[in-house]
Amino acid sequence: MQKLAVAVIGSGTMGNGIAHCFAQKGNEVLLIDANPAQLENALITIEKNLIRQVKKGTITAQELQATLSNISTNVQIDETIATRDIVVEAVTEDEEVKSALFVELDRLTPSSVILASNTSSISISNIAKNCLQPERIVGMHFMNPVPIMELVEVIKGDQTSPNIVTQTEAICSALGKTPIIAKDFPGFVANRILMPMLNEAILAREQGVSGTAEIDQIMMLGMSHPMGPLELADLIGLDVCLNIMAVLHKGFKNDKYRPAKLLQELVEKGHNGRKSGSGFYTYSLEGKSKSVAPLPMDKSA
Repeated sequence: MQKLAVAVIGSGTMGNGIAHCFAQKGNEVLLIDANPAQLENALITIEKNLIRQVKKGTITAQELQATLSNISTNVQIDETIATRDIVVEAVTEDEEVKSALFVELDRLTPSSVILASNTSSISISNIAKNCLQPERIVGMHFMNPVPIMELVEVIKGDQTSPNIVTQTEAICSALGKTPIIAKDFPGFVANRILMPMLNEAILAREQGVSGTAEIDQIMMLGMSHPMGPLELADLIGLDVCLNIMAVLHKGFKNDKYRPAKLLQELVEKGHNGRKSGSGFYTYSLEGKSKSVAPLPMDKSA
């Protein structure tokens, strides 16, 4: 496939990972974020991850430099967005925010540009409903950590063109990913299955069935999971988990998707997991070590 001009909007965990993957394959990437400090942190993160790849022997030092040179940044969406072949949105998991952004992108870009959302749970049809060209809006749900995980869920909205879906699959394959089609249901496939499991683990911890480390060990040793559900929730971000559970609960109108009270309480207190330094575990500044964090029910016991 020919090299692409790509814009990635949002430079957080998912956005910088997506930019990394596109740039490493030789594509020209414009990484956009209104927060200059976030952009700076994103570039630092990308370089650190590339250095790890060099140490592992999966890329050369020359490929590291080439990847970094393929990335430019901007703190706003301007007229240059019209020159992109594909725009990938990776902003906060909020339907109103995403929908407003896609209305703007739909207005600023020609019909040839693919507009993709990295949403992990929100309906592509809803995101596209106020756009004049909803047929070019598609879900492109990468997994975390993006440079490592193979899967990309490709979601077809009610009005997404089959040709756009085919092009998106081809782009994913060119990135070395495996695209798998999912229908436009709340949470699609991955998070419809994963998030209720994480929420159930949080409920078990909330009810005192077992401790944090013990719940994780049971799932790792008994189910061969590479990481326990509570540590995984911390890695994903407890705020992200809460947002996705809220989407599932609202979309399916079923109490089995109701977010655990403990999850809500931790997020309200700013304990969002690894990225905030604490969640079910407390993390060192470098993120290289962790210890079990005290939780509200422990203090009241």
